[in-house]
Amino acid sequence: MCGFAGYFSLNGEAVPGPEVVARMTGTLVHRGPDSGGCFAEEGIALGFRRLSIIDLHSGDQPLYNEDGSLVLLCNGEIYNYRELRRELVAKGHVFRTESDVEVLLHLWEEHGTGLLDRLNGQFAFALYDRRARRLFLARDHFGINPLYYTTVKGRLVFGSEIKAILEHPGVPREVDPTGLDQVLSFPGLVSPRTAFRDIRSLKSGHYLLAEDGDVRLHEYWDLDYPREDEVLDALPESHYVERLAELLTQSVRYRLNADVPVGYYLSGGLDSSLIAALIHEVSPDAGRHSFSIGFTDREKDETGYQRMVAAHVGSEHHEIVFDWDEISSRMWKMIYHCECPVKESYNTCSMALSEAVRGHGIPVVLTGEGADELFAGYVGYRFDRSGRRGGGGGYDLDEILEEDLRERMWGCRDLFYEKGYHAFRETKSALYSDGLNESFHEFECANHELVNHDRLRGRHYIHQRSYLDFKLRLSDHLVADHGDRMALANSVEARYPFLDVDVVRFAARIPPELKLRGLTEKYILKEVAGTRLPREVVHREKFGFHAPGSPALLRSGEEWVHDLLSEERIRRQGVFNPVTVERLKAQYSRPGFRLNLPFEDDLLMTVLTFQILAEQFGLAPLR
Repeated sequence: MCGFAGYFSLNGEAVPGPEVVARMTGTLVHRGPDSGGCFAEEGIALGFRRLSIIDLHSGDQPLYNEDGSLVLLCNGEIYNYRELRRELVAKGHVFRTESDVEVLLHLWEEHGTGLLDRLNGQFAFALYDRRARRLFLARDHFGINPLYYTTVKGRLVFGSEIKAILEHPGVPREVDPTGLDQVLSFPGLVSPRTAFRDIRSLKSGHYLLAEDGDVRLHEYWDLDYPREDEVLDALPESHYVERLAELLTQSVRYRLNADVPVGYYLSGGLDSSLIAALIHEVSPDAGRHSFSIGFTDREKDETGYQRMVAAHVGSEHHEIVFDWDEISSRMWKMIYHCECPVKESYNTCSMALSEAVRGHGIPVVLTGEGADELFAGYVGYRFDRSGRRGGGGGYDLDEILEEDLRERMWGCRDLFYEKGYHAFRETKSALYSDGLNESFHEFECANHELVNHDRLRGRHYIHQRSYLDFKLRLSDHLVADHGDRMALANSVEARYPFLDVDVVRFAARIPPELKLRGLTEKYILKEVAGTRLPREVVHREKFGFHAPGSPALLRSGEEWVHDLLSEERIRRQGVFNPVTVERLKAQYSRPGFRLNLPFEDDLLMTVLTFQILAEQFGLAPLR
């Protein structure tokens, strides 16, 4: 992974010189500690920070095509670049480096924006056509690599992280109430929203084209499940099991390609364990390093399963023991890299793990995110199967209002996802300040587009939940603030074999009864893993892990926690109701108090991490 930033004049007026883009990329050194580069001419400036993974000696960026008319910055990996390169060389294209991302320049010459249909990778890139004065920004299918943008003073300003954009003169530092409302309502943010007003996240599977003073957004890919009335090929179960195994093996093979050491995470669960087994199949003699995190709290520790898998695949295994006391000392750094409030403290554990990985000289790790969303791995899928869907006929007023809200959010009155959102509105209203409540209807996230309703209508209930999990949980949370940010905080690139475009396209055509068989989640994945892993790992009950939250921080006696949650600080910031916060503090501080996670929200954790965010980035108080 790497990081880049830049700005482009939309009205032909002059832009700041390269010293500003240098200041912007200076905030991204953690994403690219190995080298930096810059391109600047009239109306545009582009800056880059590199984490060297492939072509260590000649792959510095910006990259240029043969005549220098195209300029490229790319954060990420193009996994099928060798096949694409052979095809392009056969057509006469001349390559200057061995870098995987150089294919983007030549694909643009051949296909224009259609180049995105040829890619298998995780990427965010900026490509500038100097002759046409056209800027093209694109983000990968699943939103693995971040890309943010805003417009200010007739300029498009963009970067791999928000902190880079904030270094551009004139960009305001204000909270986006709709983004905050998303964090409270869902697992995390939902693109294009961020926690910062008017700064947008380019959505997964989208590109942006800026030319002739105009900025246009386009979708090039989305997860599209078959409709229930669509007739699919009648294929045996063995076909799906064998083909899925083939595609996952190819995905792992792609993601092991690097000119630096590649390791992997082992959680002790099915997903990361299967990736470990496939890594061993693909490169049995490579001496790979595996990394796990253990806990001093034995109820939450999975060390036994982690060691079992490490011994099974013969990895050089490293265990990092995390003490809960570390949460407090890591919170501020964690929020600085997340750039958003969060609902739990587990990101501090992830950051500690990537720190240990980098300490062992490993800059790339493979990890197992994406399997739960693709193969019905969460408890919600079982709830749906047991009949927990919509209401009971719509005769109760609260039930009617809940269904109205679902219709607005999902386009389906009977689609239950995570919680009753109508009832939760009252909780949010009580948490927000009086001033914020005056505009509650305007900023409430349910009143703004969240997902494409057409991708939900007429789909099987497993596929409906999967689509929502991809959009509301995976893209902007699990592989963003939890994945990309916590890995790159320590200059480590995370790769996701389950989030391979060929794997996902195939998984979308797997019959839902092969994902949830009875109440057995991830059935087909367990069939793939059956001959590759110990039975104890394949068939163990899914382990729901939750790190200590705000009650533990309150009881720790840390002065900064009580300072940020003080009535005076809460009142001054103007976002939350100080009376409600005081009541929550009293409740959460009681001896023996415990939240029933994940069924209850840690409201104070969101308040606390928002306060940290506001302090670190100088967010203006609401008036």
